[in-house]
Amino acid sequence: MQLAERYICTPVRLEDAETVSAIEQICFPPNEACTPEIMHQRVETITDAFMTVRLCSTDEPVGFINGLVSDEEDFRDDFFLHTELHDPSGSHVMIMGLDILPEHRGQGLASFLMKAFAADQKSRGRTRLVLTCLEDRTEMYRHMGFTDHGIADSTWGGEVWHLMDMDL
Repeated sequence: MQLAERYICTPVRLEDAETVSAIEQICFPPNEACTPEIMHQRVETITDAFMTVRLCSTDEPVGFINGLVSDEEDFRDDFFLHTELHDPSGSHVMIMGLDILPEHRGQGLASFLMKAFAADQKSRGRTRLVLTCLEDRTEMYRHMGFTDHGIADSTWGGEVWHLMDMDL
C-alpha cells in the first residue's frame, strides 16, 4: 500500500494543538523541544505554514511540519520563541520542526510531508525553505532537495546545527 493511501497531509487544525504538542515532546529532547505554550501559539497564529500528516483511517496526526514566514534571509533562534515574527507576506519559510512519531518512521513519511509542505508554500508565493538540523539529519534533508551550508549561527538547545535551504 502506498503512503498516499494510508496518510494525508492537511493544514493544522486548532483542535490539533494538544496532539502536536505531545508529538513534539516525543520527537525532540527537552533542550530542543518547543514548549507546549509556544506550540499552542504556533497552531493558533501560523496556520499558513503548519501542516500535519494524518492516518487516513483515524484522522489522527502522526507528525507535522511547522515554520514561520519571513522576508529575512538568515535563520535565527528568535524564530523559535517569537511567533509575532511571523510575516504572512514574507517569501522565506523558516522551518521550526519536522516531527514524525517513531512508530511511523522509516517509510518515507518525512519526505512525503515535506513534499506536500513545499508545494503548499510555493502555491502561496514563498520562494525558499530554510532550516537548521543536527549533523546526523543532513543526509535526510539533502535527499529532500536541501543544500547544506555548514555550521549555522544557531545555538538552540546548546547544540551544533547545520544551516540548510531549498529554493521552491
